[in-house]
Amino acid sequence: MTDVTDVHPGTEALLAAVPALAPYARRATLLRPAAGTPSARDSHVGGPMLWPAEEEWPVCRGPHLTEVREKLSDADREALRRIDRDMRARRAGKPHSAYELTEEEAELHSRIMNGAGSLDMNTWELCRWVPVPADPGVPLVGVLQLRAQDVPAADLPEGPDVLQVLWCPREHPELPGRSAHWGPAVEVYRRSAASVAAVLEPPVPVDAPRRHLPRPCVLDPAGVTDLPDPEDLPAELAARADAWAQAHGTEYHRGLACHDGWKAGGWPSWHSTDPEPLDCSCGARTRLSLTLDSGRDPDLNLGSFGELRIFTCPEDPSHPLLLNLQ
Repeated sequence: MTDVTDVHPGTEALLAAVPALAPYARRATLLRPAAGTPSARDSHVGGPMLWPAEEEWPVCRGPHLTEVREKLSDADREALRRIDRDMRARRAGKPHSAYELTEEEAELHSRIMNGAGSLDMNTWELCRWVPVPADPGVPLVGVLQLRAQDVPAADLPEGPDVLQVLWCPREHPELPGRSAHWGPAVEVYRRSAASVAAVLEPPVPVDAPRRHLPRPCVLDPAGVTDLPDPEDLPAELAARADAWAQAHGTEYHRGLACHDGWKAGGWPSWHSTDPEPLDCSCGARTRLSLTLDSGRDPDLNLGSFGELRIFTCPEDPSHPLLLNLQ
């Protein structure tokens, strides 16, 4: 484990200068995945999971969202082209004005779209997402495996020393109890490495979106001290932290708080929405457990190249997890 001061020394300096921030500091581990060939007994992203041969591989029974496309008629295609030309003509010479539809154009546009979510103007197809039941079920995909010895910030309960994240790679909208979510359905497992002898060979994903299939990566974990988003601090304390950061040539919310990328523990950033309290069904305020990121070596696309954050109950990790996409 890399020492905290080797990774983000500015955070420790800020805490020394503004000790009132200390109660808000949380330990975190930056996972730093890099393309590689991990084994089933390693911490990794997208590698083989330490899954007992005698234990059935889990499946998701949906329903899942599937994209359905419908070709526009020639008449409707020409009508949309005409609407677009007329809008551009009305806007000509007024670069800062908005594109506007007449009432007649709006009615025609609504009739052609007929509730579709989008229009592919390369193929002139209407695109809809429709729920489709999964029978006999979609096999989950192994996404992340962490050994407690590599990632102390994973906070595994007594006994299990391996944390595993699997997900259904199909799209799921607004899962029960999940906040602002349109993406994979996540399941988290905890087990003891010593209890696994023979390892199961999981089924190969079929017709799964490439954006939800992580490339195998090894990890280079590094410990950090993480501080909260300014909006998660009292206003006066946030102002003091920001003033210190500016005096030292940086920004609190960009360089010293809510470290980004793949992460265990720490604080969530709120770069797309206002801070959102995520409470467990038992009433306890959940804490950020894991952050899974888009792009880079794992080559995922979560939401719209965002972060998928997994929140868990601090009182009982067996309670249902909460998801948030930013």
